[in-house]
Amino acid sequence: MPTVERVVIAPDSFKGTATALDVARALAAGWASVRPDDELLLMPMADGGEGTLDAFELAVPGARRMPVTVAGPDDHPVDTTWLLLPDGTGVVELACTSGITLLYPLQPLAAHSIGFGEAIAAALRHGVSRLYLAVGGSSSTDGGTGALTALGASFTDAAGRAVHTGGRGLADVAAADLSSLPVLPDGGVLILGDVTNPLLGPSGAAAVFGPQKGADQAQIAQLDAGLARLAGVLPMDPLTPGAGAAGGTAFGLLAWGARILAGSAAVGEALGVPAAVAGASVVITGEGRYDAQSAAGKVPSYLAALSKEAGARALLVAGAIDADALADHPGQFDAAVALTALAGGGAAAMADPLRWLQLAAIRLATAPQYT
Repeated sequence: MPTVERVVIAPDSFKGTATALDVARALAAGWASVRPDDELLLMPMADGGEGTLDAFELAVPGARRMPVTVAGPDDHPVDTTWLLLPDGTGVVELACTSGITLLYPLQPLAAHSIGFGEAIAAALRHGVSRLYLAVGGSSSTDGGTGALTALGASFTDAAGRAVHTGGRGLADVAAADLSSLPVLPDGGVLILGDVTNPLLGPSGAAAVFGPQKGADQAQIAQLDAGLARLAGVLPMDPLTPGAGAAGGTAFGLLAWGARILAGSAAVGEALGVPAAVAGASVVITGEGRYDAQSAAGKVPSYLAALSKEAGARALLVAGAIDADALADHPGQFDAAVALTALAGGGAAAMADPLRWLQLAAIRLATAPQYT
């Protein structure tokens, strides 16, 4: 008789194809189809990007969605929500207010983070005692100037005129006035970031994340130069790890007085993931693409570390897996399956991800140590 396992299934979303909850359910269905006696605990995760509100809402009984209408990244109104937790904490997700999925076509120079600031302002008006700000999934590279402007800051050019919104306006920034920003709530403002990139340079916001927001090489250089101008007028170190998150929005929030937390760890604590993993023998995690950035504190690396501490087997399922990234961290996972390998390509995997997720779980559950 096979040993009965306690299996924690804690994936991130597969962005653009499946939510974290859908991924967890598909993996559970596949695993249970061949190991029906195992105890499965589904804990869909997030790391400060898309799906963070969903993760907190699932984890915290009594959490309430608070409706708000904000200016989207292209100025079109967006009806969205922020989350109010029973202890008075507010959770605001940038992806819901100024996210890349709200924008078509992409506007690498014009997109802005104003709506994110408007949602933060709404939470502050409600009287939240603390703010969690999930900053993944940004559409813009404006250094957080849009969000800070919505909160009361001003950014002006050499003639004292307000600069244009978006990354394009950063080229003209000559002065910043933060004196009208609201006082931070008593519990502080905590940025949930999923990357450790600095603001500037080859590892910075423009160079690393600009291409996925539609920026070409000339625009990347323009945005990086603009962010450097912004760094010259704000009282923060642009080398701060994580300052480059969300097109530099994290940098702007740091100037307000916010602090950066590892998004995966913060969400995991709220979900009770460490305690769940401590009692498990197997942990299955995953995300849409496992690459070099994944090892810098995203959901899979966070779960792998918890698994090792608990003596549990860590299993990875991802839409695509960068073999070099996996090789750079030997022993992080006991087994890994890429949906692209199962499906024979990325297009096929994305066309029916839930089917391939189930098959991936079946492959892991029928590995020799379980038969």
